[in-house]
Amino acid sequence: MIAVFLAPVYILLNIYVFRWLIRWMGACTRHFRKRPVRAVVLVVYSFFALSILISFFWPVRWLKTLTNIWFGTVCYILLTVAFADLIRLFLKYVIKADQNKLSSRRTFVTAGTLCIAVILSVSAYGVLNGKHIRTTSYDVAIDKDAGAISSMKVVLTADLHLGYNTGNHEMEQMVKKINAQNPDLVVIAGDFFDNDFDALKDPEQIASTLQKIKSTYGVYACYGNHDVQEKILAGFTFNHDEKKVSDPRMDQFLEDSGITLLRDEGVLIEDSFYLYGRADEERPGRGIDKRRSAEELTEDMDMRKPVLVIDHEPKELDELAGAGVDLDLCGHTHDGQMFPGNLTIKLLWENPYGYLKKGNMHNIVTSGVGVFGPNMRVGTKSEICVINVTFR
Repeated sequence: MIAVFLAPVYILLNIYVFRWLIRWMGACTRHFRKRPVRAVVLVVYSFFALSILISFFWPVRWLKTLTNIWFGTVCYILLTVAFADLIRLFLKYVIKADQNKLSSRRTFVTAGTLCIAVILSVSAYGVLNGKHIRTTSYDVAIDKDAGAISSMKVVLTADLHLGYNTGNHEMEQMVKKINAQNPDLVVIAGDFFDNDFDALKDPEQIASTLQKIKSTYGVYACYGNHDVQEKILAGFTFNHDEKKVSDPRMDQFLEDSGITLLRDEGVLIEDSFYLYGRADEERPGRGIDKRRSAEELTEDMDMRKPVLVIDHEPKELDELAGAGVDLDLCGHTHDGQMFPGNLTIKLLWENPYGYLKKGNMHNIVTSGVGVFGPNMRVGTKSEICVINVTFR
């Protein structure tokens, strides 16, 4: 349980931030030096700092929403304060700036005010940016014959994370953008849910909204690692012996939404191209002990026809390319979701976001529509991907 080991670190970091906050407030005005006032500040700050744990045991919607915003804000509090301290140490010991000016009350108040302005601005931007869905386009050419279909428009989306962060408002925006493309095929590469079906506010309304997606050949999906019912604390899950599978209500929700769920299975569409939806590598789901390998998923296909795959996580790219897959469509990474995650994510995945060609296979990874954990996007975007596919 990583969360247990990280808890002391989180507590120490919050003590460090609170100490900085109290010193700054005391420098601003003598009223904040009074013990009763500091006690009130301590109680308020402690509530926010512990809201992650409180909401785990008391999962009411307003508290969960507040927690997810705090989760992102505290990341930028720590980054900003640490950066400000590094600048102070650099000025003091490397530049050897005037010590009287550097340690003056005026400098401290100004620096603290600037830090707070940066934290609030970045956090507010992150929340608003995460709610705005963009459209990203790609053009790919597949050197195979798709019969009467010479070209088609595929819309890829993923990582809706329906729950406390994402609801019907975002789905209405997504559906509107999808339908504006007049797609031939819509695919959703996993993570419909945020590990808790009960987190959905009015699932019937959301299902009704998703029913409005218009597509020539239909709407297909695979499940991701978060499409299971389980407890999460600060983004960390708890291991237990029983197999983690989707809540039956999740399966019914997709059916009610008019979405065809592919459970490690493929379909031949219009006798022209194959579409295969892979089971998630981490949590393959009910009735699947081990998902089929790349070679197994294409072994019964007519490889003269184009093969499209939906796979939540962008893994096994070499294997899929070697098995003859032509277009691999993925999500999962969120492109790091929040700076500096958009930089470090490049160290974890061969293709963390965007387009990559492996042999004759095209791999496209979307940053997704929703967010996980912090209800923010900084340095990344929420999106749907429009893929203009042409065939030989």
